[in-house]
Amino acid sequence: MKDDDVARYLRENPGFFENYADMLAEITVPHPHGGRAIPLSDRQMLGLREKSKALESRLAELLQIGEENDAIGEKMHRLSLALLAAPDMQSLLSALYMHLREDFAVPHCALRIWGAESGAPRDAAEAAEFRPVGEQLKRYAASLSHPFCGPSGDAEAAAWFGESASHIRSVAHMALRDRECFGMLALGSEDVLRFYPEMGTLYLKRMGDLASAPCLDFSSPGRREWHAIPASSCSKSSSISSRTSGG
Repeated sequence: MKDDDVARYLRENPGFFENYADMLAEITVPHPHGGRAIPLSDRQMLGLREKSKALESRLAELLQIGEENDAIGEKMHRLSLALLAAPDMQSLLSALYMHLREDFAVPHCALRIWGAESGAPRDAAEAAEFRPVGEQLKRYAASLSHPFCGPSGDAEAAAWFGESASHIRSVAHMALRDRECFGMLALGSEDVLRFYPEMGTLYLKRMGDLASAPCLDFSSPGRREWHAIPASSCSKSSSISSRTSGG
């Protein structure tokens, strides 16, 4: 009789050990962490303990994820309030860049708006956010149904980070949308594992959505007021240098 035959018989006859209860005390099996033999009941107890440890570890992991999500949710709330309170484009960009740097520890960011170029106020023409963007990059941004995370593969978007571009090892790209894509927000880090392809993008997508509405509002003709952001408020490339070395 083969081992499979014995296993199949015991599965098909659950009352076997009720009829031969004494066998449970006589059967011994190897210890999972040593060579000595132990009673079957002890082996079952060890299995239950290992399952309990695995469940405890999983529960601790879920609790940590929950705490991290609560913290991110609070940061997103603060960002939302700051963007809602911005009276003009200069204040909007300052608030966005400051929260990305201080709350989210993103060392570099850049934003471009192209869908409203024809209606952008004259003062906006010199701002980095309204500089011309290539058609290929526009098509790339429009194709982003979800944020892109990973190494920077687009040379034009990488150049948005200015002098820091050569040090960027990972990026996140979020399309700015209304009915159509009209811009893109790019985040960059020197840490190759800060933004990676397998990471969750729920909050990144929400961040792009949060930035989209006020950017469209301030950049569209006949809507809210634009004030050019001074050079002292952000770097020449509209990138942000983190106060810490980490991304």
